[in-house]
Amino acid sequence: MARRRRKMAKAAAAAPPIERKQITCAFCNGEGKDPFGIPSILSTCQVCLGSGKVWVEPPTITCAFCGGSGVYLDKRLTCTVCRGKGVVTKPKGAKTCPDCLGSGMSPDGLPDLLCRGKGVIAG
Repeated sequence: MARRRRKMAKAAAAAPPIERKQITCAFCNGEGKDPFGIPSILSTCQVCLGSGKVWVEPPTITCAFCGGSGVYLDKRLTCTVCRGKGVVTKPKGAKTCPDCLGSGMSPDGLPDLLCRGKGVIAG
């Protein structure tokens, strides 16, 4: 067991640090409060936990499925593609998804399966 822990610690130390960037929360527009007032007007935002800021891994692109709003279409839920952040990590060599043509949406109104709602696929 101790050997396994040492091995995992060694692997973690060798991995390069993940670059992250802090942006304004799209779900609450940086206010830190739930935009729909659910369950009360004092409730904190479920995406940024009340801070108004979220961390993302660059490079990022606007979420094609929600259009960057962070809100699931016509619902009071966070976008399932970007998790309410409004942006998604751009894949390397990104090109427009041939299935949804960049909209991120399948004909049935759900996120496209090929690009997972991002609107782009890795090249």
